[in-house]
Amino acid sequence: MKILLLGATGYVGSSLLPRLIRENHQVRCLVRKPIGINYDKVVLVPGDASDVDAVRSAAAGCDTIVYLIHSMSGQSKHFEEIDRAIATNVAAAAEYTGVQQIVYLGGLGNRDQAQTPHLRSRHEVGTILRSSGVPVTELRAAVIIGEGSASFEMIKALVARLPVMICPKWVSVRTQPIAIVDVLEYITRSLRMPIEHSRTIDIGGATILSYRDMMLTVARHMHRRRLIIPVPVLTPWLSSHWVNLVTRVSAPLARALIESVRSETICENDLALRLFDFRPLGFDEAVSRALAGNSPGH
Repeated sequence: MKILLLGATGYVGSSLLPRLIRENHQVRCLVRKPIGINYDKVVLVPGDASDVDAVRSAAAGCDTIVYLIHSMSGQSKHFEEIDRAIATNVAAAAEYTGVQQIVYLGGLGNRDQAQTPHLRSRHEVGTILRSSGVPVTELRAAVIIGEGSASFEMIKALVARLPVMICPKWVSVRTQPIAIVDVLEYITRSLRMPIEHSRTIDIGGATILSYRDMMLTVARHMHRRRLIIPVPVLTPWLSSHWVNLVTRVSAPLARALIESVRSETICENDLALRLFDFRPLGFDEAVSRALAGNSPGH
């Protein structure tokens, strides 16, 4: 299969790329800076996804686009506009070049309830991609657990450095984290499945728990005893600067991550269970693998 991989230098993309190569796909990567991509079998196309002509050039002759771009860095206040513009370019390029399928990694969260800006943007991207008329497989996930995942590294750093954590009250909001190895499995299997119409597939691990429970579980695996005290007054802005003080996560990225856990993110459909003949890991196993440094893409 000829695949255009967008977001190849990100966490999921860099883990997925070597797997696509092992499965003998012909992969192109549209990248601004080819940092860390050292595979002979990969075609690197210089360019930016914000340039529709660059996306068209990269997509020409490809069967599938794997869309892993998200403006999670929080560096720009206009990330929703950036996400919207890139999705519009990719949708137009996919239709123009005759791409047969788009596989998009989006975010969980009920569209009918109040959402954080980042979740709202992820859902909007899926809607824009479907407007192309090209069949879209939208895999919706919550927190990804794995070594190098920004969310997991933030949790690990907080657990390692703070015996007592004063956290916002929404650390009790439920989420359904998923191991990176399972995210890669869902993406690669989606590539092999025939598709005629767009579909939205909620993917999550075997465990539903709160962010507080996640931190306490990670603490247990790290053999640390931790006390978490929820309070009602910590805003995302204050929380992000607090995280920045005690971890290596930048304040803008921390705020984006913190914002993303204010909405409940659990699977709302069982399509993944019906379409795929494997079962994702539970949270304990995912954490154990992440702390052991297992790198699923290599």
